[in-house]
Amino acid sequence: MAPYFADYPEHVLKLYQAALAAADPATAVSAQLQITGSDLLIGGQQHYDLRQGNIFLVAVGKAAVPMAQAASQALGATPHTGIVISKTLPARLALPEAITVYTGNHPVPGPDSLATTTAVHDLLQTTAAQDLVLCLISGGASALLSQPLVSLADWQALNRALLVSGCPIAEFNTVRRQLDAVKGGGLADWAAPARCISLILSDVVGNALPFIGSGPTVPGSDTPADALAVLDRYDMAKKLDNLLFRRLQIALAQRPSHRTTDPPPHFIIGDVQQAAKAALLRAAQSGFTTQLLTARLEGEAREVGRVAAAIAKDTPPDHCLVLGGETTVTLSGDGLGGRNLETALAAAISLAGEPRVVVASLATDGEDGPTDAAGAMVTGETAVLAQQANLLPRAFLNNNDSYHFFQTLDQQTTGSPPCLLRSGPTGTNVNDLVFILRYRE
Repeated sequence: MAPYFADYPEHVLKLYQAALAAADPATAVSAQLQITGSDLLIGGQQHYDLRQGNIFLVAVGKAAVPMAQAASQALGATPHTGIVISKTLPARLALPEAITVYTGNHPVPGPDSLATTTAVHDLLQTTAAQDLVLCLISGGASALLSQPLVSLADWQALNRALLVSGCPIAEFNTVRRQLDAVKGGGLADWAAPARCISLILSDVVGNALPFIGSGPTVPGSDTPADALAVLDRYDMAKKLDNLLFRRLQIALAQRPSHRTTDPPPHFIIGDVQQAAKAALLRAAQSGFTTQLLTARLEGEAREVGRVAAAIAKDTPPDHCLVLGGETTVTLSGDGLGGRNLETALAAAISLAGEPRVVVASLATDGEDGPTDAAGAMVTGETAVLAQQANLLPRAFLNNNDSYHFFQTLDQQTTGSPPCLLRSGPTGTNVNDLVFILRYRE
């Protein structure tokens, strides 16, 4: 049976839920750890003799808690200790007393991030050569795990400036790796002389290891000169205080090198492509013909929204197209929003009047920018309804105020499905997803 346009909110929600289930961090970790007798098998490749030393867990990121809980459950009665650093904590924790749980600051590192990172450093100073450090890394680790080579105030100012500059995450993380002691292999240095193995839930397009969490266990090939080039590309010298910028230059010139030259063993246990394929499978079960257009989506959010709308107009009926990746937003206004909301608003403007078509842009962590929404779903009716409610979509877009646009529209058009999708924190993070749905007459 062909899918009906009236059911699009349910379709979008089911696709999103399927994607999240495929990126479930606990399931992914559990699948990587098997114990047979005294042998711990990690990722189907790495063996560790449980009789030879101690196991340390270091879990950092938005999915740190479920990843740590799954690892601890897999280890069972095997003695293990560790630290978990997350953005938020669930109401109930299922971790042994030997594992300490902290919250850090996100998206800008703060005093909590620095204090908890110091706790990780101090814990890992107690490791020995026969021990195992199991690192569980997920999106958000760059802010939650931080030991900057400059003052916290300088570090926060730089992070805030880069966040609103339109700088892609890969370039942002180049700067982070060069100005933060725990990044670019720093955590692996701290783990030495113990053996270090990482299970990684990727929130980076293409799964480049040095960029996931800014590579705490992976040395990158970039240099302080590369970081300076990024700062120059986004005019940081003009956007930051002169003395602050000079202190950044001095810190980069004096950056110590890491001991780690080759990355320890690592396993990517989930990513946006995996989530996108699960969404497509669910769409097929709902009667759509499906296609994954890309799992490497990048670019300015509003431009991606326009392109998604253009693709939607040419999409045949009963088709579902999926794109995965992560866009950027260059702030020029003072509104409230995130990259998914801005993508959706730009798509709504371009789709105005187009019948039976849907574009939804959603963050898999459930939090799009500093908002309580995962993103939004729009149709050809969205901009039309906005005009009837005396809302000017383009004015909101120009002010980077996509959240307030959708919030106000939802409040004033109670007879239509809401645009905002509020899932709350999902406990995972594998980039963003854009769904394009086209229905027949």
